[in-house]
Amino acid sequence: METALFIKAYLIYLPVVLLLTLFVARTLFKNAKVFMLDIFHGRADLASSTNRLFEVGFYLLNMGFALLILKISHNANLLSNSHLIEILSYKIGGFSIYLGIMLFANLYLFFRGKRKAGMSRSVSASS
Repeated sequence: METALFIKAYLIYLPVVLLLTLFVARTLFKNAKVFMLDIFHGRADLASSTNRLFEVGFYLLNMGFALLILKISHNANLLSNSHLIEILSYKIGGFSIYLGIMLFANLYLFFRGKRKAGMSRSVSASS
């Protein structure tokens, strides 16, 4: 019974965290195009390429972390479905917090790039 619950946990955990990662990445990088165009002064090809590279890095970091924390300790006493739900809520909740931190870290980078682009524009305009 215990082995079946571990397999069930993995079969629930993996699709949930992968779909969460896909949703956050698509939302973030669809909306990041505006920032990238501003950072790269309207050069759509460079903005699009950079945005895509950020997106690939985001997927690699987050999916890698999701797989890294996949293991459920065999000391977890996974004896019933209620234990399964508690363990999954802890793992998926922790991953969601991590994903939120990564989202805000990326937003920080976009705003920082936008600010630097604005500063370089004002320096070049005053020259």
